[in-house]
Amino acid sequence: MVRTGLDRLVTEPEWAQRLSGRRVMLLTHPAAVTGPAAPFPPLTHAATALAQWLPTVGARLTALFGPQHGVRGDKQDNMVFSADEIDPHLGIPAFSLYGERLKPTPEQLAHGDLLLVDLQDVGCRVYTYLTTLRYVLEAAAAVGLEVWVLDRPNPIGRWVEGFCTEPGWESFVAAGSCPMRHGLTLGEAAHWFVATRALDLPLTVVALAGWDPDAAPGYGWPLVTHVWIPPSPNAPTPWMARCYPGTVMVEGTTLSEGRGTTRPLECFGAPWLDPERLLAEMARLAPEWLAGCVLRPIWFEPTFHKHAGERCGGVMIHTEPPVFDPARFRPWRLVALAFKAIRRLWPDAPLWRAFAYEFETERLAIDLINGGPRLREWVEDPSATPADLDALASADEARWNTARSAWQHRSG
Repeated sequence: MVRTGLDRLVTEPEWAQRLSGRRVMLLTHPAAVTGPAAPFPPLTHAATALAQWLPTVGARLTALFGPQHGVRGDKQDNMVFSADEIDPHLGIPAFSLYGERLKPTPEQLAHGDLLLVDLQDVGCRVYTYLTTLRYVLEAAAAVGLEVWVLDRPNPIGRWVEGFCTEPGWESFVAAGSCPMRHGLTLGEAAHWFVATRALDLPLTVVALAGWDPDAAPGYGWPLVTHVWIPPSPNAPTPWMARCYPGTVMVEGTTLSEGRGTTRPLECFGAPWLDPERLLAEMARLAPEWLAGCVLRPIWFEPTFHKHAGERCGGVMIHTEPPVFDPARFRPWRLVALAFKAIRRLWPDAPLWRAFAYEFETERLAIDLINGGPRLREWVEDPSATPADLDALASADEARWNTARSAWQHRSG
């Protein structure tokens, strides 16, 4: 059985002894819940569990911090900010790290002498909880605050794919130079940030126990024992997490990424797109990049967001257990190939979306998402082939695979 950092914290005596007499703050969101190993009702929110458990060991919960979408996960879209408030359930301050500020202030951190971080990530660099973790570690280091990360599974396992962030391209969706699929848990990423950014702070990772990222049928997510709670409103299934390192790029285009449907970020499309023609061109260009999943031509009408109320032709990416092959599925290459095929079939279609994206107004969103312009330049170059992109990405992936081994399986 997989035991998360939260479950270990509230069941193993060594942690209780270290918390006695302390004022504890918590960075969390709705997907941080107790599992079957914890002495609470299943799926108890971390804030509720800790507010009840900490007094039993002589400690108390004094403040909450929320990432993008808020402590309670009520904010639907990107660039929808949360405000600071008093948590209505616990009566303690709940500070937003996705609003007027992205880092906690020294005054906010003074509400406690220890910060716990319990966030369910999806294993993709663009997912902003990774950046929020870095910013919190930097703010804590500035004031000498101790941080504990309560680790959780990377739901897409150890697979690595995509470009590393280029120098000068760090942003809120590119917190460090790692590929789109980085293969780390948040606890391991915390060690990476502390080491590579030379942060001076006491860091403890309450590591996972029993997690096997290669185990079927979840290949990262423990499907048999753990319920999937959406870590953000548009992550309704673990299959979304599998697709996200590719489909997140659609956010930087004029295509719909399925927001406003029941399966966002598992599909994409546009009113002018012919899915049958698109899939045929993708198969002609690089059939091996379509492996590990089933691609189904679809038609959908978003109820909100891009192309709301318009009929879109598109593609559904199926990664459910009967059709999923983790060793062959490469979502970043798959969606990049879709862009290449679209540019060939509809050369005059406006593809790249120019708009404010995650606190950036000057640089194109597609470049921010990829940590540089190389992906877009490859799509726009008529002479560039899938083999060219593969060579560029493979070099980045190989370097990261070597570097990340230092941070995997670390705790304490």
